[in-house]
Amino acid sequence: MAVYFELILVLATLFTGVVWAVDHFVFLPKRKVIAAGLPENVDDEARESILQESALVENCHGIFPVIGFVLILRSFLYEPFQIPSGSMMPTLLIGDFILVEKYAYGVKLPVIRTKVIETGRPQRGDSVVFKYPLEPTVDYIKRVVGEPGDTVRYLNKKLSIKTPCIDGQNIENCGTFQKIDIDIVSQGDFQAHGYPLTEANESLLGIEHKILFNPSQAPRPEYFNQTGTRIGEWIVPEGEYFVMGDNRDNSLDSRYWGFVPEENMVGKAVFIWTSFEFNRAPEDIIPTWVPSNIRTERIGKIGQ
Repeated sequence: MAVYFELILVLATLFTGVVWAVDHFVFLPKRKVIAAGLPENVDDEARESILQESALVENCHGIFPVIGFVLILRSFLYEPFQIPSGSMMPTLLIGDFILVEKYAYGVKLPVIRTKVIETGRPQRGDSVVFKYPLEPTVDYIKRVVGEPGDTVRYLNKKLSIKTPCIDGQNIENCGTFQKIDIDIVSQGDFQAHGYPLTEANESLLGIEHKILFNPSQAPRPEYFNQTGTRIGEWIVPEGEYFVMGDNRDNSLDSRYWGFVPEENMVGKAVFIWTSFEFNRAPEDIIPTWVPSNIRTERIGKIGQ
């Protein structure tokens, strides 16, 4: 849906801009010549009527700057997204409306998504919006866990990462698996299908953030099997990233479908600009899609 909206926005900007430009640079000078050649006894109203833009040009003249600004803002600076699922709880909740920094990982042309300016690359711990590799018209949001060259291991709900040793760089513990420590915060504040979830702080090689997991739920067995590696272990290829949801037992992520190419990255989630609760029962008079509450306390910068 976002792809179609972006395409429509580009086409509308081009159409209104071309209509306005052709009139301004081609037809308006001709109208001015005609108005200047009128006899002196012709009143000002008649002269203005000759200079007057057509209804189409007048509408394009008014609309073009507005949609042009929206196109620039949305394509190169910030784009709004709504969180539709709980895969990133507790960091992001269903009903959060976020802003995604589009230029964080390079300035790309709209629609064709060709990178024209390099500004940075995804970093471990970033909450990223990306085009789902198996269905590029769909946007997903997850957290970067593995960078190119990393080996990621997830067994028995324990995460470990092995970073590559790079010549000339002093990387502590490179070449060996480092167990990612967690510190339990609470149990039962969040639930899934009636089962209490455990909330914990996770130190992702120095990046602190919160996760949820269900200690009573067995791991799903259908992990993505990368050729040449063991089940539950993945080597991140060059130019690709391994991503996971913070809600570890309720997230369809790289563990199940593979890696995210860098060209699929849309941007970095940086700000919650509003947050709604949707707790209405189906039998209520008011439709369930109407918000039941605004969570103003969630408005602000998205932490790690």
